[in-house]
Amino acid sequence: MLVVSEEVREALAAHRPVVALESTIIAHGLPRPRNLQVALELEEAVRQEGAVPATIAVLDGQPHVGLDKEQLERVANENGIRKLGHRDLPLAVATGASGATTVSATALLAARAGVRVFATGGLGGVHREWTVTQDESADLGLLARTRITVVCAGVKSILDVPATLQRLETLGVAVAGYATVRFPGFYLSDSGHPVDWTLQSPAEVAAVMRAQDTLDGPESALIVANPVREAEQLDPELHARVLADALQACEAEGVTGQAVTPFLLDYLVRHTDGASLSANLAAVRGNVRLAGRIAAAWAGA
Repeated sequence: MLVVSEEVREALAAHRPVVALESTIIAHGLPRPRNLQVALELEEAVRQEGAVPATIAVLDGQPHVGLDKEQLERVANENGIRKLGHRDLPLAVATGASGATTVSATALLAARAGVRVFATGGLGGVHREWTVTQDESADLGLLARTRITVVCAGVKSILDVPATLQRLETLGVAVAGYATVRFPGFYLSDSGHPVDWTLQSPAEVAAVMRAQDTLDGPESALIVANPVREAEQLDPELHARVLADALQACEAEGVTGQAVTPFLLDYLVRHTDGASLSANLAAVRGNVRLAGRIAAAWAGA
């Protein structure tokens, strides 16, 4: 049922580096035609680091690990492409649906295909007002039982960051800052919270991955929190002001449940004149390049 592209399959068989990439940024995160341009750019960034890109999506009910240009174009341009978390995969497969994969679905399919390194923007997490809404991203539970290394810029800053870090600890998911002692905040280099562990090189990350396998503990993920460069981050004062306004607007308009995250992200883009989107893309590019280097270190281990 899992369709692995010939390029990815050959790379895995030869123990060459492979990096998984999600497809929601293509289908739902960016306007056309910029979405396809970014998708191709990210794949090229992986190649420049000596690794093979494996963008993941479901097309006509078939999960694909590694897309060709025509398939990327389809994800970018076809109307009706669904947004699929890991819980949606059986439904999409059984009904022949097409969809872009979120962090949880991408991580699951990548791990099933044997891809160990995955690059994304920011993780989902515990939502603000959790005590009222009980709203928590499915990313966290899936990563608690999936052996994959996720390179990300922390969790989305619209979420409850300290609660998310606590939840990751409770779930037993390892978190390390990459060349930083501070947990990044997606658009921001520093969320205001520390990390317990810092890794300084792709080789160190690969060593932790080997140790995970040697210890043979629970099949949980390794989160490598890679901050966006300070020069490319969203201005922290602008971020704080616009996010406060966005939260007020969300409450005033009665936005709840799954609609909250896209509402807040869209509000940030519109009220920062696109600066939040620029910071988002800068973070993703940095994560993709680092993931390529980590995959190369892992393949050479």
